Amino acid sequence: MNLIVCLDNRNGMMFGGRRQSRDKLLCERVMALTTGKLYMSEYSAKIFPESEKIVACGDYLTAAGKNDYCFCEEPPITLENSEKIIIYRWNRHYPADRHFHFDLEELGYELASTEEFIGNSHPTITEQIYKKVR
Repeated sequence: MNLIVCLDNRNGMMFGGRRQSRDKLLCERVMALTTGKLYMSEYSAKIFPESEKIVACGDYLTAAGKNDYCFCEEPPITLENSEKIIIYRWNRHYPADRHFHFDLEELGYELASTEEFIGNSHPTITEQIYKKVR
């Protein structure tokens, strides 16, 4: 599976049970990047345009197949079946009480690419793509 997460500068994901931020252009980019199905929670599906690609379900992290994508805003996260991890960085400090606690290099992932783009509500969003190498 290909995991997609959004993080602040301190790897924060959520605060008080809510996402830290959202961006319309980031959602469009995720939809364009996705081949196959895009799994996510029902909470996350509310910020995406309606699409046949989107599968909103409670067990989205385990339901996704090898070539599918998972957009995950809500820890806990498992990386067990993740061949690729796509991180979108807000490049800001937000309050957070739920974090992405993984050292990807230690877990056998390698940074394959980094790209910055202009978001709708963020002047710069950084996309980092990690691929599993071992």
